[in-house]
Amino acid sequence: MKSVLFTLGLLFVSPGGCIDNNHGDNSKDIEFDFDPLDRGPYFDVAASHNVTALVGKSALLRCRVRNLGDRTVSWVRHRDIHLLTVGTDTYTSDQRFVASHFPRTEDWTLEVKYPQLRDSGTYECQISTTPPIGYSMHLSVVEPVTTVIGEPEMYINRGSTMNLTCVVEFSPEPPPAIFWTHNEKEINYDSPRGGVSVITEKGEHPAAMQHGGQLRLANPPFVILLSILIKEYR
Repeated sequence: MKSVLFTLGLLFVSPGGCIDNNHGDNSKDIEFDFDPLDRGPYFDVAASHNVTALVGKSALLRCRVRNLGDRTVSWVRHRDIHLLTVGTDTYTSDQRFVASHFPRTEDWTLEVKYPQLRDSGTYECQISTTPPIGYSMHLSVVEPVTTVIGEPEMYINRGSTMNLTCVVEFSPEPPPAIFWTHNEKEINYDSPRGGVSVITEKGEHPAAMQHGGQLRLANPPFVILLSILIKEYR
């Protein structure tokens, strides 16, 4: 039996230098060693990434700052140059934006609770140097789209097998659950009952379905529904 496919769908240069004396046999290189703390605060770009998040599911933008000292870290939204947070204090009336930092760590995190599509855009982590320095990250908030390959109405011969292929796109992670109903009744994936059956494969490829009737797909919490009417020749 064929399975229904679910396609789920940032160089640091260390300070230092040398003087090369090329005059005579006593030439040598003189190396200058600097304490890394002397360079001041800087971003660890390897630990900060663009983020893709699902609508309604908290998004976390992480900023790692080395040698912060007594400076502060702020988050700014580029779209309207809006100051969101300073340290762990929120400077916006939108309480969905929350900054967090654990003592003795170098990570400063901006959490966007219940993100919506409009929250997509560039956010900047800033250090209060003179002048300020910043590092930008992009947040993409996506809403999965569910489609079924083929026409919404299918005509099959009585007793034949029908396979439905459902594709979930624009999802950065597998859906937490997939539910199928047959004539408004949820199908038990593990039931050995005849007539209508579902086979579930663990991972990113759940579900195959046979037989006719009204079929519906729900992918919570995104409320993505799909109905297919299946008729039979008699």
